[in-house]
Amino acid sequence: MYTLQFNLRENPFNLTPDPRYLFLSPQHRGALDHLIYGIIERKGFIVITGGIGTGKTTICRFLMSVLDESIDSALIFNPFISDNELLQTINQEFGISPTTEGKTKKHYIDSLNEFLLKNFASGRNAVILIDEAQNLSPSVLEQIRMLSNLETEKEKLIQIVLFAQPELQDLLCTASLKQLNERITVRYELEPLNQEQVHDYIEHRLKVARESNGNLFFSQGAYKTVFDYSKGIPRRINAICDRALLIAYTKDARSIDKKMIKQAVNDIGRSYLTKENSSSKKKNNFLIFLLIFLIFLFFGLVITMNWDYIIKLFPNIISISDL
Repeated sequence: MYTLQFNLRENPFNLTPDPRYLFLSPQHRGALDHLIYGIIERKGFIVITGGIGTGKTTICRFLMSVLDESIDSALIFNPFISDNELLQTINQEFGISPTTEGKTKKHYIDSLNEFLLKNFASGRNAVILIDEAQNLSPSVLEQIRMLSNLETEKEKLIQIVLFAQPELQDLLCTASLKQLNERITVRYELEPLNQEQVHDYIEHRLKVARESNGNLFFSQGAYKTVFDYSKGIPRRINAICDRALLIAYTKDARSIDKKMIKQAVNDIGRSYLTKENSSSKKKNNFLIFLLIFLIFLFFGLVITMNWDYIIKLFPNIISISDL
């Protein structure tokens, strides 16, 4: 809507995970380096975690666009599947023709193993990328662990990358998934952008979307306000900036200032931007309440256990105060 007015080829702040717009902050470059290392060195399991909107899916799509031609990839973007459906989807992604013998788990694994052995013999590699992995059921995660048994005496035949929110780490620490957790040798956690990186992130996206001469500018106060409200989370930055550009369009303005950013935040709704923080505050308030309760409980127990001594001490205290 506002692209022509600001001389932009397209909307620079879409929420879709377009790999062309990936901003390689030190955090995102670190995640990408870990991914490439884990895949090339055939480390088996790789886990990339990060909060909602930190850019995990964008990194996943970017990785697929830069993988070497000798690496076959299978992308699983729907985690709400059964273990049998997982195997079926993996085989479909790798282009493995379904067997005429049936659609059992054994047939899927046998077909996949045959494909991977031929792949390895021809000097190729294979990688499975699973997005939103925190939503996988324990049975599917266990099936994923079993896939890592497809290996030669020296090399892993398949590399498995899990992109997930931090809750996956808690899930992996459960007793039932201990074996899977111990097989993960490459891990990386994405952190939000700092204030300087938010500035560079916005400029990067504008540069990708601009025609030769841009006529849209953000004030320094606007950059700082975006950081304050977004907490450095890319998805929130996009939402705020997109609405700010719409406000500037309606006002026929060419620059985005602090006031417009605040108006954009109000239009979006502060609850959208602070939902994560609110839940965190509730958790902290509960912990404080629990601590106070335990302190009172402790002193209550002490008083109860020493009640006779306190009663005997009381007259002495009164007599001393009368002197």
